[in-house]
Amino acid sequence: MHIISGNSNPILANQISKELKVKIIDVTVTRFSDQEVFVEINENVRGKNIFVIQSTSMPANDHIMELLITIDALKRASASTVTAIIPYFGYARQDRKVGPRTPISAKLIADILTTAGIDRLLTIDLHAGQIQGFFDIPVDNLYAAPVITKDIIKNYKNKDLVIISPDVGGVVRARGIAKRINGDLAIVDKRRDKANESEVMNIIGDINNRDCIIVDDIVDTAGTLCNAAEALIDAGAKSVSAYISHGVLSGPAIERIKNSKLNELVITDSIAPSKLILDASNIRILNLAPLIAEAIRRISSDSSVSSLFD
Repeated sequence: MHIISGNSNPILANQISKELKVKIIDVTVTRFSDQEVFVEINENVRGKNIFVIQSTSMPANDHIMELLITIDALKRASASTVTAIIPYFGYARQDRKVGPRTPISAKLIADILTTAGIDRLLTIDLHAGQIQGFFDIPVDNLYAAPVITKDIIKNYKNKDLVIISPDVGGVVRARGIAKRINGDLAIVDKRRDKANESEVMNIIGDINNRDCIIVDDIVDTAGTLCNAAEALIDAGAKSVSAYISHGVLSGPAIERIKNSKLNELVITDSIAPSKLILDASNIRILNLAPLIAEAIRRISSDSSVSSLFD
């Protein structure tokens, strides 16, 4: 196996390479004066199986173009196979038409990646599982649940826990975590009038005087998350924390979380954390490198990836 790191999350890529005891292939990524991306592979990759690690996080379009051009360079350099490791798959929230004359951008990104020449995709906690069907190549959708569950058990043992789904769409994910920790499940019923804005309507389940943990895949502007935490406290919850797979945390998110009723927000490093995130006292980060490295190892040896979650 051979690894290439994009510029979106080099720290995670380095941690993965250390887990695998594999050196990262030397690549030069530069930009022309008009900001066009240029990629040069500085080592021989002919006949090799390459894993390119690149989250399509902010700035999403720059990171997507860098990934696509890297893939093209590898294919033209006669790499045997190219697997895209995209811990955070951008544009995944645009997985269906939400109104007339709107795009299905997740499908477009899938088509572009396939046309660029990837042979396989590995990602973590896709926003919508059906996105796997947008590809005509193998897709491994890993789950952060084992990492999250281990941390919950370590830090919240002997607590009367309730796992909270922030909406009806996240019930399957929340139920899986609740089952792993032998906890109860509750649901926040909300109405979303437009993107990044929501109003909490009702709490379904028994949360009175109990420690609540909200589980979700993406936190972006954190408005929904902070509203849910406030609603849970107002409904009688003893405390509220949150475990989120992908900490996008754009716009006013960090300030909202600092001033919210959340005890803590726990995210993974699928997206490289900014200095503001690292400096926030109530935000904690879980490392995904061992999980991703093991998946890469299994793909390379033609072993089962799904058995990671049995």
